[in-house]
Amino acid sequence: MKFFLDTANLDEIRHAVAYGLVDGITTNPSLIAKENARDFRAHIAAICELVPGPISVEVTSLDADGMVREGQDYARIAPNVVIKCPLTRQGLQATRRLTDQGTRVNVTLCFSAAQAILAAKAGAAFISPFVGRLDDVAHDGMQLIAEIVEIYRHYDWKTEVLAASIRHPMHVVEAARLGADIATMPFKVFDQLFNHPLTDRGLELFLADWQRLNQSAK
Repeated sequence: MKFFLDTANLDEIRHAVAYGLVDGITTNPSLIAKENARDFRAHIAAICELVPGPISVEVTSLDADGMVREGQDYARIAPNVVIKCPLTRQGLQATRRLTDQGTRVNVTLCFSAAQAILAAKAGAAFISPFVGRLDDVAHDGMQLIAEIVEIYRHYDWKTEVLAASIRHPMHVVEAARLGADIATMPFKVFDQLFNHPLTDRGLELFLADWQRLNQSAK
């Protein structure tokens, strides 16, 4: 499974990249706005330099022509930019056009298997089911991941399943169990994946024993 960070914070990205575990980045207008970036293009370029993998940049136009224009513009920032288009009729039209031009597209805001089928047929490089937002309205987000993975296995579609709206480590674990290709998560969730109290306790015991061993040797 690939790990993407869902952030536009350069410090978080640098910190996570140092572990050698980050394969890409997903951003959106809300995440960019939180960083108060004065130069949007320069901020995206800085992210692209930190992470050589796919960097998703979301369009804000609502019509296909506008999405294509934005997508073409953003794709010129760096070779690893991926365009995020919403799962709407206009968004899928833009997805097909951008894909045919050689630009990879991450279709976002997916909430049903039927939508995921449409995105794959439109040529999306990535489909982003929002598991956390489904959980918020009493639907099983992980069931959607399972359905999409099962359907995609029957066909020769190249679309990767990118579990999005990840809220906690178990979302990551369940997405991996179900065969999602990618999980994109906030830095907080990425950091939580390392934690287990028995690891901390075990290390304390090993170090205490090592200290006693050194003291007895003196």
